[in-house]
Parts: sequence; C-alpha cells; structure tokens
Amino acid sequence: MALPAILKDRLRLPAVAAPMFIISNPDLVIAQCKAGIVGSFPSLNARPAEALDQWLDKITTELAAWDAANPDQLSAPFAVNQIVHGSNDRLQHDLEMCVKYKVPIVITSLGAKEFVNEAVHSYGGIVLHDIINNRFARKAIEKGADGLIAVASGAGGHAGPISPFALVQEIREWFDGPLLLSGSIATGDAILAAQAMGADLGYVGSAFIATLEANAEQAYKQAIVDNGASDIVYSNLFTGIHGNYLRPSIEAAGLDPDNLPVSDPTAMNFGSGGGSDAKAWKDIWGCGQGIGAVKDILPAAELVARLQREYAAARQRLLGG
Repeated sequence: MALPAILKDRLRLPAVAAPMFIISNPDLVIAQCKAGIVGSFPSLNARPAEALDQWLDKITTELAAWDAANPDQLSAPFAVNQIVHGSNDRLQHDLEMCVKYKVPIVITSLGAKEFVNEAVHSYGGIVLHDIINNRFARKAIEKGADGLIAVASGAGGHAGPISPFALVQEIREWFDGPLLLSGSIATGDAILAAQAMGADLGYVGSAFIATLEANAEQAYKQAIVDNGASDIVYSNLFTGIHGNYLRPSIEAAGLDPDNLPVSDPTAMNFGSGGGSDAKAWKDIWGCGQGIGAVKDILPAAELVARLQREYAAARQRLLGG
C-alpha cells in the first residue's frame, strides 16, 4: 500500500519527530516542519488547556507564511499527540481544537478510541497510533487508525520491550499501511535501516532534546550529549508504565538506578517521581538508547540536515556495495 500523500509529498527525509512530553513546543515543531520532517507535540504540553488554541494558531500561521515565501521548499505537515487514556480529562477539549485547526496528523497513545479517529477523519486528517506489540497494533487498526507507530525496545519515553526486527516483521505479516518505527532512531543510517526492515518512516525523538528550540533545561540537553546507551534505565516506577530514563537524573533524585522498586501498572501515576521528591515530568529525564549519536546541542534544522546527509550516505554505501 502506498503512503498517503500527507506522509510523503512534502517530506525531505522519511522521518517524523516524536512528540515529547514537556520538551516539544511550537518553536521546535515549526523548525522541524520547515526543515522537511513532520514536527509534533503532545497536546498536554500546552498548559493551561486554553493555550492549545494559541499554540495551534501560531504553528499554522507561521507554517502558512513560510510556504507562501518558499514555494519551492514547502514545510512538512505537523502532528498533535493525544493521550486517549481515561485519565486524560482534557481529551475532548483538545480533540475539538484539532478539529478546529484541521490538524493534518493526530498521534494517539495509551489506548485506541473510535470517536477520536472519526473526529480526525471528519476533516480529512489521519491518525497514527503508537503501540508496543502486535496485539495492540491489531486493536488500533480495528478501531480505525490509519497507521501505526511501532515503539520498540530502546525507544525513549514509554518504550516497549520487543526488538524492532521482531515487531516490524509481525506487523507486516498482516498490515500493509503506514508504519513508523521508534527505537534508537537518531541517525540517518537508522532511518534507512527502519525502511529496510519494512517500516515506511523513522520516528526520531531523543536527539531533538539536545536542540536549541527544545523546552529542556541546559543540564538535560548536555546530559543527552554526554551519555550513551549504557546510561539508560528501563523502569515503570515513575509513571506506572515502563520507559527509558537517564541514569544520572535518577541518581540526582536520590534513587538507586540498579535497585528501583516496581510500580503498580494500574496506577498511571504520571509525574509522581516514584514516591520521592522528584517529579517524573521534570527531574527524571526520559530518553532512548540512541543518544550516543548526539554530539552537540544544535538548532533543530542542523540536526535534520545531519540526518539527511547520513541517510544519503547510507543509501550510497548500499548502492556502491
């Protein structure tokens, strides 16, 4: 099945920037879209809820102005991430804002809801649902999602435990629609590898933490530069759902990264900090295992340019081999 136009016509690199809690903001999204990849943010980053209207107005206005001034280099579409779990009391409001602004792509997480898909489809948008296993993938498509984001082992945020090779293979046995791969995608080589496995697009998250536009404190950005895969800890303590976190931030919170207790997975205690004084959304720093590829804090456009160079070089190596 061919990719829908929205996921290919304006992209200068087959990649989507993952929505990152707190980190992603309008300036980062705009920079990503101008650079030629899908930019995204979680709707819950706009606080209070009324701010979401302002965020969407800013993004749509600035991208429209860019397109008018740069007809030969149009911006990529943007996406808004919606947490559809029952604990999100903003879902209806935030969904209405997406409909108002006709957000091109909506990324849904932590459940699949038919009414969300129907609302997005009502104006011609598409829904990509992130999943960590094949069972959840089937449920998402059954409920009307247009595409899937396979969140595999090594991904930042709420990562799954399954190898990307296994997860993509199982999904491709029955699904030929849009498929994105998340899990240590921090180089152009990794984006090409994702396509070689059967995915259509790479899903890039943690590398964008170390960009000038990202809403992260300087120490967090520098930690992304200074650490690597061996400095990532996989735990469900901080939110009730397993995710990957930077070891130094866990230690700074007064916890032992090698002896973390297990949280109740039904609690969905977002931001509790695992019972310590640390707040998961602030003090415990999430990221994926691909951060070893991040060497500098750069403008988002420069990071995308690096990914484009690496992707082209990787393709050339294969063709030359």
